[in-house]
Amino acid sequence: MSDNQNLLAEQRRALILDEVRRRGGVRVNELTRKLSVSDMTVRRDLDALARQGMVEKVHGGAVPVSEPSAHEPGFEAKSALELSAKEDIAKAAAEMAAPGSAIALAGGTTAFALAQQLLEVPDLTVVTNSVRVADVFYGAQRAAASGGAGPRAGAATVVLTGGVRTPSDTLVGPVADAAIRSLHFDVLFLGVHGISVEAGLSTPNLAEAETNRHFVRSARRVVVVADHTKWGTVGLSSFATLDQVDVLVTDGGLSAEARAEFAELPPELVVAGEQPADADI
Repeated sequence: MSDNQNLLAEQRRALILDEVRRRGGVRVNELTRKLSVSDMTVRRDLDALARQGMVEKVHGGAVPVSEPSAHEPGFEAKSALELSAKEDIAKAAAEMAAPGSAIALAGGTTAFALAQQLLEVPDLTVVTNSVRVADVFYGAQRAAASGGAGPRAGAATVVLTGGVRTPSDTLVGPVADAAIRSLHFDVLFLGVHGISVEAGLSTPNLAEAETNRHFVRSARRVVVVADHTKWGTVGLSSFATLDQVDVLVTDGGLSAEARAEFAELPPELVVAGEQPADADI
């Protein structure tokens, strides 16, 4: 079998990694058919992914690497994952932010993508504990004030809470918690490390879990923004149950099994880029 020259090695490996994460494991012969490449090419790709710590090789295929529940990847490491899914999720979630409302954005790379979509929503008051999210709004306001192509000055008022900085570039701890407790939000947009039926929403960082609990309690409406790889992941500390979530915005990579589970749960499921089942045709 000749190798498919239309896919670069990096593209093939990204597709393989997505299959492993989505399905919980893949076999070499399945990948050769799906990618139209040779067994040798697939095995080289699996070797490369295993050396990077992205998959674990098993007889005849590969499975996901089990991360310790307290492991917390940094912002840069997470920002390179599921880029198109995060962009789709951000566009869908931005439609839930009404002009003139007070919203909260917790930390994470999906919230960072959402912040960029919110720049054109007028008269928002944004409270965030994410240094990266705050920089998005500050940068846009400075560009507008200097006559650049950004949104008009004052399009969003940003209040950045204080606290201790985490590997995800969010501010957590007693100072942040006290600031959030005194505020009330129309909508909270919340990125998460993991979602499961049993554990709810979870994170590997204990202080971040406590700060997120205060965010959830202070919001009238909770919108979770999370790509499909977060489903079934459980971090060290749970901070909210799924019945505390109003909407989950995810992407089309969510498995049929996860969708079936979600059909029995309280949150509304919004799959970015897909029409709702009851939408008019």
